[in-house]
Amino acid sequence: MNKDGLRPCSRKCKDLDQECPHTECRLWIDHAEEYNCSLISIYENGPMTLRQIGERLDISFARVKQIEQKALLKMKQRAKYW
Repeated sequence: MNKDGLRPCSRKCKDLDQECPHTECRLWIDHAEEYNCSLISIYENGPMTLRQIGERLDISFARVKQIEQKALLKMKQRAKYW
């Protein structure tokens, strides 16, 4: 990754102004406006609301909130062991 946080493949898509063709990539999202790349989405928008994330992932705000809460719980539990 570069200083901007983009991978070489993300940088290439952005420079060539084309959507990412690698649908098997774990960072791929179905959001053509941001080249189908979650890294580019974050790079261009910075912090996003849960609603904005839900729109990009085509899931509800409530589901994004559930995922967030589960991730925060996991992080809290893992922090106990460090």
